[in-house]
Amino acid sequence: VQLQASGGGLVQPGGSLTLSCEASGFTLEYLATGWFRQYPGKKREGIACISRRDGSVFLADSVKGRFSTSKDNAKNTFYLLMDNLRVEDTATYYCAVLRGLCSFDSEGYKYWGQGTLVTVSS
Repeated sequence: VQLQASGGGLVQPGGSLTLSCEASGFTLEYLATGWFRQYPGKKREGIACISRRDGSVFLADSVKGRFSTSKDNAKNTFYLLMDNLRVEDTATYYCAVLRGLCSFDSEGYKYWGQGTLVTVSS
């Protein structure tokens, strides 16, 4: 049972990047899927979530209008699509799944990916 995150890397300000999170050993279909990011020395902050009930998407104010998230049940994979990246988006990004309602609080998320570093720099 694991989540495998991928897609991080170096991108210039204003650029785009898509992170992927592939689940194995369980199905994503009935779980909420979330994305978090963490700055060095800081707590993880939730930035995106897809509801398990109706597929509604929730985005933190800090990324609204620039990031989106989607899920492909057939591939058992979900994504974080990041546009118009800023230097302050530089962080380690984590994917996670939750049995309950969407939340930006890391408590309750059952499985976590290993984290992938996104660096936004010119």
